[in-house]
Formats: sequence, structure tokens, C-alpha cells
Amino acid sequence: MGFRFGWAAAVVLTLVASAASADPRPAYVAPAPWVQVAPIPEAPRQDDIAVQTLLDDNQSWLGPDGDVAYNRRVQKIIKPEGLDGFTTFSVSWDPQTEEMAIHHLRIIRDGKTIDLLQHGKKMLVLRREQDLESSILDGRMTASQQLDGLQVGDIVDSSWTETRRDPIARGHSYDMEGLGFAGRAARYRVRLSWPDGAPVVSQASPGFGATAISHHDGRTWLEVDMTDVAMPHPPVGAPPRFQRVGMLETSGWSSWADISRAMWPHYAKAVSLKPGSPLKAEAAAIAAAHPDEAGRAAAALALVEDKTRYFLLAIGQGGYVPASADDTWRRKFGDCKGKSVLLLALLEELGISAEPVLVNTGYGDGLNERLPSLGAFDHVIIKAVIDGRTYWLDGTRSGDRSGLDHLKPPPYRWALPLRAEGAALLAIPDVTLDAPQMEMTFSVDARRGLDAPAPAKISVRVTGDAATSMRAAFTNTPKAEMERGFKQQMSASMTWFHPEAVSWKDDAAHDAAAMEVSGMADLNWRLNPDVQAREFKVSSTSGTGGGYPKREPGPNQDAPFAMPFPLYARYETRIRLPDGGKGFTIRGPNGDGRLPGYRLNRNSELVGDTAVFSAEMQSLAREISASDAVEANKALRRLADDESFVRAPR
Repeated sequence: MGFRFGWAAAVVLTLVASAASADPRPAYVAPAPWVQVAPIPEAPRQDDIAVQTLLDDNQSWLGPDGDVAYNRRVQKIIKPEGLDGFTTFSVSWDPQTEEMAIHHLRIIRDGKTIDLLQHGKKMLVLRREQDLESSILDGRMTASQQLDGLQVGDIVDSSWTETRRDPIARGHSYDMEGLGFAGRAARYRVRLSWPDGAPVVSQASPGFGATAISHHDGRTWLEVDMTDVAMPHPPVGAPPRFQRVGMLETSGWSSWADISRAMWPHYAKAVSLKPGSPLKAEAAAIAAAHPDEAGRAAAALALVEDKTRYFLLAIGQGGYVPASADDTWRRKFGDCKGKSVLLLALLEELGISAEPVLVNTGYGDGLNERLPSLGAFDHVIIKAVIDGRTYWLDGTRSGDRSGLDHLKPPPYRWALPLRAEGAALLAIPDVTLDAPQMEMTFSVDARRGLDAPAPAKISVRVTGDAATSMRAAFTNTPKAEMERGFKQQMSASMTWFHPEAVSWKDDAAHDAAAMEVSGMADLNWRLNPDVQAREFKVSSTSGTGGGYPKREPGPNQDAPFAMPFPLYARYETRIRLPDGGKGFTIRGPNGDGRLPGYRLNRNSELVGDTAVFSAEMQSLAREISASDAVEANKALRRLADDESFVRAPR
């Protein structure tokens, strides 16, 4: 949801200014004594790349008082195209929990060193708030400097150290390294250290390389040192858990339950309402208006969605610790943590069993295979149990007006409940749709003749999240502007269709919304010289997409392919024919069919004066094996060969 930068944002910026207790400027010092400063290696010949990585060096000192990460990047400009990516050097950090030290920034040209840093004399330090338009305020500082005078053949050498002391993690270290350069690197090194006996474990994903462990000076050292190394490429089309290649995780959390226990006190404190809290009156009003728990929970969710707007204040501990329910209600804005705490407080007042859970909105697949870390999560929702049924409630959504029964489990795969005793990761169940989530019908009236412009309309009906999005679009955008946008979009992609009017209808009782675009169509009735008759070819939409690509050799090459799930769509084309359909014939597939991961039903029939072609597609699983993908490509080619058309009398 949007947020206008007005008086409320000004109040937030005041909070930012007062929160910055640490030095907001970087230090300009030499690396710590434990850092092994590497020489710059020779560049292997590589003519097909604009910028080549000579050294990618990553060294971390992990400990109970915080984690220190030293980074150095040495890159050579090979071609003029590479200059565009080196206009500015910049680093970013959170002054509340992190410290930044910049060691050097220099150009090496013809064996001579040009110092660009000059002890930070030209370094610009700003609080940029790059995501303010997305209602996110994080208080991060950015130090940047232009790279003046850069030329082809120059070597850019930069080095910095970031110290992290996160009071929420309380000494639980975490480090993530990965091969993230283009082409090949002359040298890539990872060097990690932690106190002997500390509960720290590491885990490398496929394609990272072998790690070596040693012990000296009372510390454990993990090292990876590779030369002339190429970054591994993730398998195309694979689920997210197989996309994690060339990465190394190191964690001081012994289990996910440790994170659950550590985070619970912050949420328990935030949920607690003050005596006389206005939220108690809100809960009492909901209880009086709704006799059943499901109705009360739906009303509480609607109140959080409608009466508080989204704004993320991720300053200092704000990235992890929620604002109190009372503060969020007073401000009338909050992030996912604040909105979840507000909803949880209402549900507790209503006597409904509920708890906060952490999720990952983009990379939840395979979360159970990763090492525990706080950074593995980027969102908080509520898990509620009502009449023995589990519901997943998200206060950052909008437009949920159809009751709890229409809410589907989110696609995040795994959730971590926050409990005083701790909890393990909880699998979020998959739900196969039992009715179409999208129905599209193209209707055309060709009774005026084959060459006459035909009145036509395109109707779309969607349910679930798609209906919520459509409802929001039509609510937030003026009708004339919405019509103009649809007309322009459709006339550009469907040149044979000339849209004239757009209408829409909300069906919140059935968690649905519908849109209809009417206009005129120019149908292309082409002559088939083999039978000396004119035909109109119908697009054979199946909803399966374009097939599965062949993968190049690499890590997880035989991983399964991800599928659109859940998916249930229905497409229909209806053509009213001249002369009551006399003499017209049709051709098209009929009956049920299956291809790996899908159920497919297609029908073609002539009903009176109307030719009707329909296709119904339902996905049955989240993914299919690589071998099944080969068979699916064959089946898709066969589907593409199935022609559907209407043939006019000779």
C-alpha cells in the first residue's frame, strides 16, 4: 500500500535522526592484524568480457561480541563497455548496529598506483533512504565516491571492513559467502574464523568448492582458496532450493528453535495491551457484532488491513523487533511485524488461538535445508486455529472481504512459529485448486458475414488474490484512466481487436471479480486451397506455457522443474456463425488428457449456430522431474499440432 511523504513521514524522519547513536561516518584505517592481505594475481586472458575479476577476497572474524567481515575486490577494465559499471564506488551500513571502515580505493595503471580515497576527503556520506517510495525507512548510511579518470586497462582495487554487533542475535554469528562475479576470477578466497569450541557450523552448496579446516591461536579457521574459477550457473527452471549454488553458509545458531525462543519475548511484550487500551474496545465491538470465532477473526483481519497502512521503520532493532500493538494502532501505520502484533492482540482479546510465524516470501522453498539464521526471514504473518482448522492471516494484505474460508495457505513453504519454548520449522501445506481461479471467454458475433467487422467481447473472471488485485486496481484508479490503459494495452497486443468499452464487477461474496472488454473484431477467414473453403483458426490456448528448456552442464543439472502451482484456468472461444451455422463445420480436440504435472480437458463442438472451443488446465504438483520434463515437451509439441478451426461452406 502506498504512503504519502507528508507530516507522518516527517515524524518518522525525526525518529531516525534521534535513533542514530553510533558514528554515522566510516573510519579510514588499515585492515585488522588478523587479515591476510593478498597480492594481486595476474589476469588470465579473457577477451569475451568487459570487466574481469582478479581478486575476490572475503575474510570474517566471528565471535560472541560481533562479526567482522573484510572484503576486497580487484577488477580490471578490459573493454570500453566496462567503464559504465565503474562510475561510483559505494558501501552501505546501519549505524545503529554496524560500523564501516574503508581501507583503500585506488586505480593501478601501468604499474603505478593512484590513490582515490585520500583518507575520505572526497567521500560523500548520506542517509539515502532508497526505498522510501515503497514505504520502507531503514536508516542505512551510504558512503560513495566517483571514480574519476578511469580508463580501459585500469585496475580498480577497493577494500573495506564491516563490523556487525546485532543485539537481537546476541552473539549468534552468521556469514554467507558466494561466487558472485561474471566470467572467471583469477583468485577467489574465503577465510572464516571463530573461537575453538563455539557452536558454529558451515554448509556449502553444490558448486562452491572444497573447504579446509585448521586450528591455531585458539580459533577454528575455515578456508577456501581457488584460482581461475568460474561462477557456477544455477539450473534454469529449477525450484529455488536448487538455485542455491556456489554458496557457503556459516551459522552460530544451533537450531531453528533457538531463533524461535530468542524472538518470542519481543513479540510477547509487543502484544501486551496497556490498561484502558482502545484496542480492547475494538475487540469488544467485534465480539458483539459476530457470534462465531471465524467471523470475529475475519473482522479483526479487516480492521488491521483497512485502518492501518503499511510502513516499514527498520531502524536499529526495528528490522527485527515489532512496535507494540498500542503504538501501531495509535500511529495507524506499521510494518508486517507491527500489523501482525496488532492482529494478534485483537485475536487474544477475542479468545482465538493464534501465534506469530516468520516466513520467507521469495526463497522459502528449501528453507529447511539451510542453516538457521535470522536473515532467512523477511516477513511475519499469523497462524490461527479456529474450529480445528488452520488459517494463515496476513495484516499487510488488503481487500480480504470474503471471510476466512476463501483464504488459501500462502506459497512460502515453511514457517517458524515464535514460542517461549521454541519451535521447529512448520511446513505450510500445498492446496490443489478444485475450481478455476481464472476463466477467460472470447465471444464474437460473426452473423453479419465473414468479411464484416464482428461485435466481440473478452470476459475475464478471477478469484482469490487475483480478484483482490483487480478489485484494488479498479478502486484506486479512475474509471476513465483504467479504460484508457486497457484499450491501449489490448489494441497493441491484439491488433485485430478494437476495444470500445471496459466494465468490471466485484463479487466479494464469492471472492471473485470480473472484467469485460467489448468492441469490434476483424476475423481473418483465410482460404484453404486444398478444400477451397475459408477457415478461421482458433488459438489453442492451454495455459501450459512454453515448455521446459534444455540445461547446460553444471550443479544440480538434473534438478526438477518448477511449475505454476496452484493453477486452475479455463479458456473458451465462442463464435456465432452466419445463416444459423448452416453448412459450417469445426475441427478441434475433445476429451481429457494428461501430461506430466497437469490435467488437461479440451472440447470442440457446434451448438446450434455457435462454435465453442474450450480448454481447462489444472496443475497437480509444484514440480516435475527432469525426465518428466522431457516427456512433457513431447506432449506440448503434440498439443501445438492439434489445430482448432471453423470451416465455412464451400
